[in-house]
Amino acid sequence: MADFQELHWQMTPNKPLAIQLAKRDLTALVYDAVNLEGVAMTLPEVQTILDGITVGGHKISDQNMAQNQAKAWTYLFELVAKSQFFFDKPTALAIHAIAGKEEALEWGAFRNGFVTIAGSEYEPPAPTELDERWLAIQQQVEQTCDIYDQAIVAFLQMARTQFFWDVNKRTGRFMMNGILLAAGYPIINVPAKRQQEFNTLMLDFYASNNMQPMNVFLRSCLDQRIVRNFL
Repeated sequence: MADFQELHWQMTPNKPLAIQLAKRDLTALVYDAVNLEGVAMTLPEVQTILDGITVGGHKISDQNMAQNQAKAWTYLFELVAKSQFFFDKPTALAIHAIAGKEEALEWGAFRNGFVTIAGSEYEPPAPTELDERWLAIQQQVEQTCDIYDQAIVAFLQMARTQFFWDVNKRTGRFMMNGILLAAGYPIINVPAKRQQEFNTLMLDFYASNNMQPMNVFLRSCLDQRIVRNFL
């Protein structure tokens, strides 16, 4: 991946540190992700599930979602550590194959039908347009200079295009954070407590394709206690 700069905070990149700090937060990352999807789990419940123990009161599908999130993070960490993460279609498909397993209608492949987005009148591209759309997004990402802008463009445009039957936002966030980790910068994690704000801004974005409000929001999700390690 090309060497892009982080221009907003003037952080100094450190890939081993960025990976280690993200790994330490794995349980919280999974907790926030499943709660953003409307699955109400506590942090201890998520930790128990990741330890391989079934938790009463939760559907098997919800517990699978949590496990798949953890597996996808682990896969992403391995790719980045081996310098094998790239913002490309094969990587996105491989991540979706893990994150979307048994949840999406089909996992590890672009959708072959039409989809809608709940609460939005915006209509994602037809399935025949997805390959062309991917190449356009890839070019847009490559031409963006600031690493956080680049990562956010990747997430937002993947979410708006809806490349998959389901698990689009989660896959987009994995790709966003893969870009950041590969360049040695701390990840962006959307806290579950900001779910309403996230959903409202995303609906506005789908309709307008104006990325600025979401860019500001996602940057505000950066944990400043972690950022200071890179200053």
